[in-house]
Formats: sequence, C-alpha cells, structure tokens
Amino acid sequence: MWRTIPGLLLFFWACSGADEGTGLPLQVVADIDLPGDTSRFDYESYDAQRHLMFIAHLGASEVLAFDTEGRRVVARIAGISHVHGVLAIPELGVVYASATGTDEVVAIDVGQMKIIARTPGGTYPDGMAYAPQAHKLYVSDESGQTETVVDVQSNQRIATIPLGGEVGNSQYDPGSKHIFVNVQSRRQLVEIDPATDRIVGTDSLPGAKGNHGLLIEPERRLAFIACEGNDKLLVFDLGTRRVTRSFPVGKDPDVLAYDAALGLLYVAGESGVASVFKIDVGGATKIADGTVGPNAHVVAVDPSTHLAYFPIRDLSGRPVLRIERPLAIEKH
Repeated sequence: MWRTIPGLLLFFWACSGADEGTGLPLQVVADIDLPGDTSRFDYESYDAQRHLMFIAHLGASEVLAFDTEGRRVVARIAGISHVHGVLAIPELGVVYASATGTDEVVAIDVGQMKIIARTPGGTYPDGMAYAPQAHKLYVSDESGQTETVVDVQSNQRIATIPLGGEVGNSQYDPGSKHIFVNVQSRRQLVEIDPATDRIVGTDSLPGAKGNHGLLIEPERRLAFIACEGNDKLLVFDLGTRRVTRSFPVGKDPDVLAYDAALGLLYVAGESGVASVFKIDVGGATKIADGTVGPNAHVVAVDPSTHLAYFPIRDLSGRPVLRIERPLAIEKH
C-alpha cells in the first residue's frame, strides 16, 4: 500500500494483497470478455468525459468502445483496416484511428459511433497526438519517415513533415505546446512547433535503440522513452535536453501510461511484462517488473478511479480486457 510518512512516501505491497507471483503492486479487479477473435490489439485511449475506453483491435480491423462504468463493450466500429493508433479527443467528441491497411486516418463521431471522415495518412500511420490550440492532429508515419498533419476542423491533410528516419510515437507537450516525436532509426527526439509545422529541435538520445514509446510528464518537464531495441526506459529532461536516467524494463516495451495523481508510470511490453515506476520531485524510481498477461503490450489509465486497463489477445482462448488497480493509498 501507499503510506505517507512525514517527509517520505513509501510503497509496500508484499503483505497487502498484491497478485501473487507477478511482483507487481497491482491487483486484478476483473477480466472482461471482449468480442472478436484472439488477434492482436494495439493502442487504446480514454475519453474521461464519457467514461469510454477506445481500444484498437488491429487483427479484427475495428475499434471497440468500452464503457468503464458498466464494464461492457457498447460499440464496435468496423472497417478500419489494420487499426493501430487510436486517440480520443473528448472536447471534439471525436476519436481518431490510424488504419495501416489503407494508410488512412479515420475520424469517428462518438455520439453516433460512426466513421465521419477518412484522410490520407502516409504509408504506415501509427501513433497520434493532438495540439489543441492549433486544432491539428499529428500522425506518425512509421515507415514513410514523416509526420502527417491533419486539420481536425476540416479533416484534411495540411502538411507532411519529413523526419529522416523511421518514426515512433508522437506526443503533445502542454508546457511548450509543441509536439515531440521519436525518430527511432536515428535515436533522436524531434520537436515540432504546431504554429508553423516546422522542426524546432532535434536531440540525440544516448543509450536508445528503437526508441518507439513516448510519454510526456509536463509538470516535471520529463519525457519517458521506451526503447524496444534494447529493453530500456530513458528519462529525458526537457529543460536540460539530456537523458538523465536509464532503466531496464520488460522485453519489447511498447505503450506507456501515467496516473498523474498517484505519480505512477506504467510501461507495457510485448512480452506481457509491465514495469511500474514512481514519479515525484526526485525523478523516477522503479518499483517492480511483473507479468500482466500474454502479449499485454498496451495500457491506459482512468485518472478518476486509478484503474489500469490491459487488453489481452488470448487468455485461455478468448480476448479479454484485464482491469488492475494499484494498492490502496493511506495518508497520515
């Protein structure tokens, strides 16, 4: 459990009901059966206003809308070929999905749960980020080595930004109001200004190999970078523009999620191993590695309940959404 002692925050789980054998400070709350076959899932994104978790079922070429309050799938949006990325933008009432089968960015109206637009997305559209002040969506074109820019008001492609290498995930930084992108074949982190759609910074990442996953922590000005080529998590200081820490994580790390209220960072890997970190004023501290489930490489967090959601493609012959909770917080 979390226990606050004056001047110190400690984390205990050995005797507090954590799942035996995983080594993680988490408990399984539920395994919810998902529709479809036991093929690959990819990204997921949470709409906190509507309590909907949107899950990309890549192998089934559909996006699932999961009601986190009722704990059931309420919609299946088909016709999104080989869907990889998915990004909910609650203020627009729209979910965007990247379809690598047709090289499109697909817009889904949440009210109707229907596709409302399709936009060219390069040659392998994957991760996405949204710059709200510019009303622009930024899409990683992984093998096309570019960033595709979409105007969300018209759902038209308005720019293509060459990045000079294979592109990993993209993230929006509320602090600088800029977009950051992993260029994984060049071991670089690139910064784009949405006002001009120009590259305004390029930083080398010592120790990186296949820097694909990316998450920005704006309060402490940190970028967390998951390197699938050497199973590392890098901590990059956005102020000093340098890598400050490197941690080993589970094999083939992919998706990251962050619970800001608890300061918990999750790194989910293709091996099914998740790594959990505590983020505070001192930076990052690794808590544990442990197995979540087969191929559980995707994670998202509900910030109000602190529950973590891991889609699992094949658990005893069926696809499930595994819901886990961190151990209780006790404040003194």
